[in-house]
Amino acid sequence: MKTFPADEIKGSVLFPGDAEYEAGAAGFQTADRHRPSVIVSAAGAEDVRVAVEYAAGLGLPVAVQATGHGLSVATEGGVLITTGRMDGVRIDAAARTARIEAGARWEQVVSAAAEHGLAPLSGSSPGVGAVSYTLGGGIGLLARQFGYAADRIRSAEIVTADGRLRTVTAGSDPDLFWALRGAGHNFGVVTALEMDLVEVAEVYGGGMYFAAEQIEDVLGAYRAWAETVPEELTSSVGLIAYPDMAQLPQPLRGQYVAHVRIAFNGDAAEGERLVAPLRAVGPRLIDSLRTLPYSEGGSIYQDPPFPHAYTATNVLLSALDADALEAVRRLTGPGAPMMCVVDVRHLGGALARRPEGGSAVGRRDARYIVRIITMLEEREGALEEARGVLDRAAEILAPWSVGLALPFVYGDGARADEAQTRAGYDPQDYTRLARLKGAHDPANLFRLNRNITPVAASENAASHM
Repeated sequence: MKTFPADEIKGSVLFPGDAEYEAGAAGFQTADRHRPSVIVSAAGAEDVRVAVEYAAGLGLPVAVQATGHGLSVATEGGVLITTGRMDGVRIDAAARTARIEAGARWEQVVSAAAEHGLAPLSGSSPGVGAVSYTLGGGIGLLARQFGYAADRIRSAEIVTADGRLRTVTAGSDPDLFWALRGAGHNFGVVTALEMDLVEVAEVYGGGMYFAAEQIEDVLGAYRAWAETVPEELTSSVGLIAYPDMAQLPQPLRGQYVAHVRIAFNGDAAEGERLVAPLRAVGPRLIDSLRTLPYSEGGSIYQDPPFPHAYTATNVLLSALDADALEAVRRLTGPGAPMMCVVDVRHLGGALARRPEGGSAVGRRDARYIVRIITMLEEREGALEEARGVLDRAAEILAPWSVGLALPFVYGDGARADEAQTRAGYDPQDYTRLARLKGAHDPANLFRLNRNITPVAASENAASHM
């Protein structure tokens, strides 16, 4: 095999057996990890270009990892490009844009934008990689008002399968630009994005935790309430059976709870009025609703910041059926064979509208998404048990399903297939994406996460004869 040109890399290069190889391949998701033939810790876009050119010359697969939150299919052999060193963020306050390098985390972008009274369309976890999150769609804290993060991409700097570094805009390459907004992991290694920011300095938000005996009432109230709120309010409900751990707030230790999360772009008085029907359900174990800086948005969801093992699925829904939701609750509650987290998010609003210039993000008719995340223990049979829970939950929700959100499919790469990928896109969009994949990556170099199967132009033409 051709020797990797390590002397051309400004970052670092690791091979199996090197002292730092295991740490270099590790990510936030610990249920699995990449096992590449070479790891390139890129210091810049040129390092990425060299790595892709090398892989393309030998027909090796390429995987990319910023933080490793969304790992779904681990690479065996091939080239892993890690982008953690590429964490530059530049804000143009006048244009209300941010240029974000591939390894920057949302906490860095949020902090830089906040200095100018601006905010990105970041999600619930500040530690997630901003570029990878955005390329897959991105359902943020204020998603119902501002739409998908991918819809706000202005330009992308990308190394494509031919080893070229190019800048893609709506004017330079409308088709590839469209595809990068929602399916960007399939077409190359994006080294930086330019994105629109929004004028938001603070929100009314936080969480309300309700005890186990209130959960049925909370879910009933939430279903009715969500149909009445304005687009400026984005919300969700989490169902969590917490372990009895000293690191948790005292009221949550060992408790099964409903955690209602609120983010409202408006004043506190109106926020208080809007959440009153939920508070009327009864006393809360914790109620942290308040006006807070957008930079503290991570406190709304309280996502765990430490690496752990998990697998997950989700279902995009046309409606939130009470009986189905109750069945999922019974399946995933304290009696489940492993710790489960159920996340019910209210969609609609701006998420349902396609942006100017288009976007590959599909299934915009979904009104809700239900995510089920199962924690994986280190014991025999744990993965099979988790699969059973996830499959049964998806079966319960199937009558109302309009597809799934690919960025929320975590772990268990053995079950990733084209049918799963197709479910994440509108049918006509998948056909278009497959044609573009055939044009830009015919050898399927970038084939590891949420893969679109390339279709050659000749095949595409034949299918229409």
